[in-house]
Amino acid sequence: MDNPLDFSGKVVLVTGGGKGIGRGISECFLRAGAQVLICGRSAPDSLPRAGEAEAVFAPCDVREFEQVEVCVAFAVERFGRLDVLVNNAGGSPHADAATASPRFSESIIKLNLIAPLNFSQVANRVMQQQESGGSIINIASVSTIRPSPGTAAYGAAKAGLVNLGTSLAVEWAPRVRVNAIVVGLTETEQAHLHYGDAAGVAAVGATIPLGRMAVPGDVGNACLFLASPLASYISGTSFAVHGGGEKPAFLDAANASP
Repeated sequence: MDNPLDFSGKVVLVTGGGKGIGRGISECFLRAGAQVLICGRSAPDSLPRAGEAEAVFAPCDVREFEQVEVCVAFAVERFGRLDVLVNNAGGSPHADAATASPRFSESIIKLNLIAPLNFSQVANRVMQQQESGGSIINIASVSTIRPSPGTAAYGAAKAGLVNLGTSLAVEWAPRVRVNAIVVGLTETEQAHLHYGDAAGVAAVGATIPLGRMAVPGDVGNACLFLASPLASYISGTSFAVHGGGEKPAFLDAANASP
């Protein structure tokens, strides 16, 4: 029986694929046999690898439409096709919504919502011409389904990204499937900037039902599933990878009451 998670001969493009969650996604697809192209504003210190397989890097500021077109064209020229696009690039620094400048808010929405829309549009042109079509996966966040204090524009953009996928899944069917992954708290190489030392990471992980934060490979495995034939009838939906979510604060408050 053929392995449905064998991506040999498939081409995967991961935006922001050189670090953090994006690197974990890239490595999962490399282990599955795919040819992986990553893009970003600057090359990472080392490229994602799995055994002898190594990702290819292309410079691209995902916020600039002309650079997006060049990146997708490079993928097709280098590999002859494009089977999977993972819109992973994104993020936001902390900012008080009461004082954030309009320019700041616009830049966050452009990075987290407009850029994935533009990248999807360009990739769709290629995928619609392929007999096997393609799969687009948008990396969203639990900020789409709960308050996002300190990153309000980011949460709103990610919520828009999930809704965007439902529309694109209708417009681009049946050849191209579009889904989102709602990612929970994740331990990456920059976790210390948000959660402090290892004790802080463990303390945060203890608040999650499964007892730990996600690691990038958890998100990568979900991407493998959604891009595979196992998910051939899944489109226009969001897929939560958050370890069971976050325990409601009222439970602790109630238990602490005399």
